[in-house]
Amino acid sequence: MFVDKSVKDFVSEAASSAPVPGGGGVSALVGALGIALGNMVGELTVGKAKYADVEENILTLMGEAGRIQDELLALIEEDAIAFEPLAKAYGIPKDDPERAEILEKATKDACKPPLAIVKACAAAINLISEFAAKGSRLAVSDAGCAAVLCKAAMQAAALNVYINTRSMKDRAYAAKLNAETESYISECSRIADAIYLEVKDSLV
Repeated sequence: MFVDKSVKDFVSEAASSAPVPGGGGVSALVGALGIALGNMVGELTVGKAKYADVEENILTLMGEAGRIQDELLALIEEDAIAFEPLAKAYGIPKDDPERAEILEKATKDACKPPLAIVKACAAAINLISEFAAKGSRLAVSDAGCAAVLCKAAMQAAALNVYINTRSMKDRAYAAKLNAETESYISECSRIADAIYLEVKDSLV
C-alpha cells in the first residue's frame, strides 16, 4: 500500500513512469498533510489555560480532523485501485463492441476517488477556518499552511475529475459531476484564501 511506503519511496514512485500514484493520490496525501497541520494547531491549544473556554470545541474539531485525515490517506489507495480498470479499458481494441460500455463505466468509477478527495479537502478547509480562529496564536502560521495545502489538494483533485468527465459519453452525468466539483472549489477556495490573508496580515 502506498501509505506504508517511506516519504522518499512515495515521491520516487510519483516521479516515475508508473501510472500510480498520480495526481489523485498525490492530492490526497497533500490534503492529509494539510489537515494534519490543522490538528497540530489543536494539539498546541488544548490544555492551555488561555484557551480553556474553547477547549471542548477544539477537541471536537480534532476528532473530525482525524477522521478526515484517515479518509484522505485511504483515498490514496482508492484512487490507484480505481485507475487500474480505466487503464485496462483504454487497452481494449477499438473494434471490440464492448469497449465503449466498459470504458464509460471505468471512467465514471475513476471519478469517484478524486471527487471524494475534493469533498474531504473542502470539509478540512472549513475545520481549519475554526482552528485558525480559535486555536493557539503560536501556531497560527500552521493554520495558514494547512489552508493553503488543502486548497491546493482540492484543486488538484478537481482536475482529476475534469479530465475524466471530459471523455464521458453521458454528458448529463459529466455536467452534474463538474457542477458538484465546482461548487466545492468556488466556496472553499474563498474560505482558504481568507484564512491565508488573515494569517498573513497577523504576521506581517
